[in-house]
Amino acid sequence: MCHLLDTGAVFQELWDVVLSDKTRAAIADVLGLSVVDARTLVSFWAGLHDIGKITPPFQAQVPACYSPVRNDPIYVSAPGAEAEKSFRHEIASHWALSELFEAAGYPGDRRLLRKSVGHQVAQLLGGHHGLFGAVMKAKEVAQAGRYNSGLGTKGWAGQRRAHFEELRRAMGAFAVPLRGLPAGLAVVVAGLVVVADWLASQTSAIEPRIPDYGWSGTAEEVDAHWQAAVKAAPGLVQAARLGRARFSAKEFGAMFPFAPNSLQRDLAEHLPRLVDEHGAGLVLVTAPTGDGKTEAALFASSLLGRAAGARGLYFALPTMGTADAMLPRVEAFASRSLSGERALMLLHSMAWLSSAGSGGKAAFFEAPVSEGLMSAGRRTVVEADGWLRGPKRGLLAPLGVGTIDQALSAVLPLRYNALRLFGLSDKVFVVDEAHAYGPWMHQLLVRLLEWLGAMGAPVVLLSATLTGRSAGSLVDAYRRGTGFSEPSRVVPRYPGWLFASGVSGEVSAARSTASNRARTLKVSRRPVVWDTAEPAGTQVREGGRRAVLREVLAPVVAEGGTALVCCTTVAEAQQTYRDVRAAFPGLAARPGGLRLLHSRFPADMRASITARCERMYGKPRPSEGAVAARPASVLVATQVVEQSLDFDFDLVVSDLAPLAQLLQRAGRGRRHERGPLGRPQWAAAEDEPELVVLDPLAAPDGSVPRSWGTVYDAGLLRRTSLILAECAGDGIPVPGGVQKLVDEVYEDGFVDRLEGAAREELARLDEERAAAEAAERHLAAWTGICAPADVKGDLSKLSLREVGVTEELLTTRLGADTGRVLCLYEQADGAVTLDPEGKDPVPAGGRHGLKAGELAGVARRVAPVPGRWLRGGEPAGSVPEKWGKHPSLRNLVLLSMSPVGDGTWRCRHGRYTVSMSAVGLEAE
Repeated sequence: MCHLLDTGAVFQELWDVVLSDKTRAAIADVLGLSVVDARTLVSFWAGLHDIGKITPPFQAQVPACYSPVRNDPIYVSAPGAEAEKSFRHEIASHWALSELFEAAGYPGDRRLLRKSVGHQVAQLLGGHHGLFGAVMKAKEVAQAGRYNSGLGTKGWAGQRRAHFEELRRAMGAFAVPLRGLPAGLAVVVAGLVVVADWLASQTSAIEPRIPDYGWSGTAEEVDAHWQAAVKAAPGLVQAARLGRARFSAKEFGAMFPFAPNSLQRDLAEHLPRLVDEHGAGLVLVTAPTGDGKTEAALFASSLLGRAAGARGLYFALPTMGTADAMLPRVEAFASRSLSGERALMLLHSMAWLSSAGSGGKAAFFEAPVSEGLMSAGRRTVVEADGWLRGPKRGLLAPLGVGTIDQALSAVLPLRYNALRLFGLSDKVFVVDEAHAYGPWMHQLLVRLLEWLGAMGAPVVLLSATLTGRSAGSLVDAYRRGTGFSEPSRVVPRYPGWLFASGVSGEVSAARSTASNRARTLKVSRRPVVWDTAEPAGTQVREGGRRAVLREVLAPVVAEGGTALVCCTTVAEAQQTYRDVRAAFPGLAARPGGLRLLHSRFPADMRASITARCERMYGKPRPSEGAVAARPASVLVATQVVEQSLDFDFDLVVSDLAPLAQLLQRAGRGRRHERGPLGRPQWAAAEDEPELVVLDPLAAPDGSVPRSWGTVYDAGLLRRTSLILAECAGDGIPVPGGVQKLVDEVYEDGFVDRLEGAAREELARLDEERAAAEAAERHLAAWTGICAPADVKGDLSKLSLREVGVTEELLTTRLGADTGRVLCLYEQADGAVTLDPEGKDPVPAGGRHGLKAGELAGVARRVAPVPGRWLRGGEPAGSVPEKWGKHPSLRNLVLLSMSPVGDGTWRCRHGRYTVSMSAVGLEAE
């Protein structure tokens, strides 16, 4: 009884502190009650969440206390009822409350229980452990004990009824709802119930208030406990930092310490009027890399958040690296522009290792946690405190920066997906690089936007290369959620932005904006024979990729300047690095002359390399004074440089890739103004950056290299190659010509330009791509939850998984055959260490697993590898039992590496020989 009262009291406080006035009013309106009565009623529901603990299976868990009850004739149970362990208490709550609400006069429909208000509420409360039970049948409600012996006999039902009535009396919750909650509001209430239960269940909250021995639950005792619970609830909520951020700053100048550029100024001048007239909604910003989309998004977020009464924002990015880089920018924005509760969370699988305010060092806490391991530094006032770092709680913080998968998990049938939806429901949701996701993730994003629209959450989408078709699908998904089903026929402008109201349904005409850096991208398409597999330093063949790359890089080596060489695969990047090192030994000998960056380094090595690259290739600092041309330096990399890394090169060289990716890479060319002396003479024209594309399809009898596998769609590569041939003469106007080209590469009629065998081949490739994309979209529809409009009173649709859908499938990006390894280095003296230098011994662990510092030391050295490397490996490669069961150790494979000379370490694992050296991990 006490826990029911405590949870109801905490829910009341959360209602007051966390929910917006608009949400409270919407819930009250649907229920047909005043806001005051709705607050009392819904808090009463929250208190009832654990009434299913009044059942034989739950009570029998403490035999000494249960023994007197077992022998009481009133509480006789059916044989085996106590052993019904699968009949968990939350399921019992669902079953028991359906009948209790019906008896209390809640509107119902025995023929169609999903329309019964009492059953809807019972199902909602039965989901407080993250999964919603199926809709019951009328006969199951009428004779619940007969169908589930775990409910016990009449004595048990009488006790549940007594608790129901006493809780109702103590809280004064005698009002009866007229209607059930729509899907969006049901998710909000369900999420708040979970949070209230968690807060009230903390041992620090329970122990000081356990009733004295002899407490018997008289009305006076219940009332006294209720009053004490109400008094204690504000402190629990305040300590959890679950309040609301306020978007206080109104002007661009108050948010950022610089004047707005053309895009930002146009938003500042025109978006306020649209929001004033039509309410909050969705803003889509399309502009080149380096044109200030991040600041534009934060300004729009402030405007939309203030109009919607949002309690914060979540900034979603494609990768952990881009999320880490965005965190300090959002932190700075929050400190200048927001007031109220500004708890800020970094959310991705390795976020607990470092956070804002930690100076790049790991932040450790007593209980590293699962599902988007979350932590924050201790010194900044906008970082979240201890309670928010618990499992599954990160999206509850008012402010968040993290990977897109943290948000997309909300529309997969995973446990606590409703809690994730609740966490996003009253925030501005910002998606960076909205073009960067394949069909499966795009379809999940479409579904998430429908839910956010239904819940009235504002959205800002950012993209450098988004097709008109994709833009329309995202805007229309949001509008469907808000109740406007007609297509918007969006035509984005580049650079530019548009606004779609979630209140009136109005979609503004996309506005074109000027660019502060209009340029002409000079494209050099170089036909090459693919010879990357040739040993480094051997004789090059005329017209081969190795020879052309030497020719292209020669001015960099001779005259200075910086160049990016972007490769398709990690293996080709490693081999290219070796070949460039052999071709230009003087360059490689100079500190920083030649660098390699890809994903197959241990995490700490990759972070160190990235930091050095940011210093070398990043934006000039005003404190540095006059900018001089940089000494010769070449970075060989993979696609990791495409997104959100603020690198600036004098020359960009790339293997052929789909046009959108090439444009992203080209955005790293002469990205920042360095002045007349800031670049070498061969790259002096800052408004004419150069992109060299090494194109194997342009060579005689050229084809997609076998080594690329399915990294890119062959049809898109063929289309891109043909478009580049047309652009090579005059170049590509940036940004003016970008949107046309991005749309052109996907045009259905593109194939009609070709004739004969070329036309037939492209048509075949297009058919294969269409089939593959359709399969991914089907998989997203098959695995994802339904649209909010299709819930129709049955929340179990949020938890329902089709046969064959596993947790692993749902939490892994489609087609990502990946594994994780930890190299253990066997030293000459027999010691085994985490580092090749032999300074950091492998931790032994203990009864409680690894300590926080030991766990961080292990996690920093983990590296991702293709899953095929690890299949068929030895059991000895598994994690020691004494290391514990922390989620960051899950499916981790240990590789025992032996030295083979020249700084290379090697081991045999399954069918592969895996080596670790200065170029990262390799396998053969």
